[in-house]
Amino acid sequence: MKPGAGWLIHPCILHAPGSLCTYEPQWGSDVFGMYQSLVEGREVPWALLVKDMPKEKHHDLDFIVEQLDWEANVDPHFKENHYLEPIAAADTKKDGYVDKWIVYGKVYGEQLFTAKELTVDPGKKVTIKDNGAYGLITVAGEGKMNKLRLNCPKLIRFHDLTEDEVFCTEGAAKAGVTFENTSATEPLVMLRYFGPEVNPDAPPLKYKGDVKL
Repeated sequence: MKPGAGWLIHPCILHAPGSLCTYEPQWGSDVFGMYQSLVEGREVPWALLVKDMPKEKHHDLDFIVEQLDWEANVDPHFKENHYLEPIAAADTKKDGYVDKWIVYGKVYGEQLFTAKELTVDPGKKVTIKDNGAYGLITVAGEGKMNKLRLNCPKLIRFHDLTEDEVFCTEGAAKAGVTFENTSATEPLVMLRYFGPEVNPDAPPLKYKGDVKL
């Protein structure tokens, strides 16, 4: 794993959590099958493999294996077909901010989600227009989003409210949202995540393998 980089992982492809804190936009799924029988020398219960499969299929090995996209799992060009490096949307560092594509590409031919990372330098302000609604989470610094206060919490106690998450409507996104970093020393960093087909201008993943993802 490389800080800032990532992977676009399709359904039915075996994968596991990495060793870093990760940002994971997902497409409507909360199921998994644990196909690994040992983790750090510890046995993994069979129930974690089949917990979301029909009960009558819990020992049907053909059915269990067929849940995987075998061709995609053994793709010899796996990295080229899934690896994401941040891509700056424009050369704006001199203006005091950088907006980067961090999640892009299609899942089996569909753009299900995309995400961008906006960094605003201390004391700077920028107005950003987007194609559609998005959720936003503040991961560093403090500032304003139009009139709303943004603050990445250092400590959260039970029942405390925070000022780090915002939903932006389509109308507001298209009209333009002004982000201001009110800190004198710390960058303001925010992640924006978008729904299906919102960003046709997002960079593509340039597949080099033979697998049709």
